[in-house]
Amino acid sequence: MEFMADFPNDDACLEWLWRERFAPNGDDIARCQKCGVDRLHRKYATTQQRQSWTCTGCGHHVHPTAGTIFHKSSTSLHLWFYAMYLMTSTRCGISAKQLERELGVTYKTAWRMFWLIRNELMDQGDVELNGEVEADETYVGGKRKGQTGRPGRGDKQKAAVFGMVERQGSVVALHVEDAKAATLLPHMRKRVDVSSIVYTDELHSYKTLHRDGYDHRTIAHSAGVYVSGDIYTNTIEGFWSLVKRGIGGVYHSVSQKHLQGYLNEYAWRYNHRDLEGPAMFGLLLVRAASTRVV
Repeated sequence: MEFMADFPNDDACLEWLWRERFAPNGDDIARCQKCGVDRLHRKYATTQQRQSWTCTGCGHHVHPTAGTIFHKSSTSLHLWFYAMYLMTSTRCGISAKQLERELGVTYKTAWRMFWLIRNELMDQGDVELNGEVEADETYVGGKRKGQTGRPGRGDKQKAAVFGMVERQGSVVALHVEDAKAATLLPHMRKRVDVSSIVYTDELHSYKTLHRDGYDHRTIAHSAGVYVSGDIYTNTIEGFWSLVKRGIGGVYHSVSQKHLQGYLNEYAWRYNHRDLEGPAMFGLLLVRAASTRVV
């Protein structure tokens, strides 16, 4: 009901997109890309599927959806907006099959909508972590046949995932090729400020972190120790729990090819966990209006 009150139809969604991108003052005065000056724009009724605004000076047409994830999509803006609302109002996400049933679109359309939202709007960017940072690797995927113990190198049934989280802050989750030092440490150097205190388990790949200037502290999981004062990796392991329970419960199976997109979604939702549902939806809408898709 909240969504329908704000965006009752396709025209309301297009009007919001126009004002957010070109006329934030609400007076239809926008910078004309052809004239190069601020001019009044009018919305005239046309036979176009999606209406445009026209400069009253030179007649140049401005299409609010151009350059966004909605560009050249035959799916109505109303359904696009509702898909984003559903993604931000559910704790563990929503599957493309469920979206297909909710919106009345084909599975192919629902999957493409989610793919664009995850990879364009929820991209993790170059987040820098500092302070107290926990790092950990895990494996995501189906059951291994004929193998016992923890997954390791050469296990093609599971995908390696590397995560870093700032305590009381943001998380970064990345699909990586393996858990070797040559793979993990470059991500650490890029994402974690060198002045940070880094907490990890005993994985050999982390042994040389001190050489990069980090204050590296290790928790001895092999000895059955999981908390020793302020040394622990429970925060990042809690995030892995959310990811795995969500993937297993909502999506059931995720291919390695598209795993990063799902990690983007869970990281984005975690990083904005302090926002209420409508606020998170509003933030995602602003990202949709400001993110340029080539």
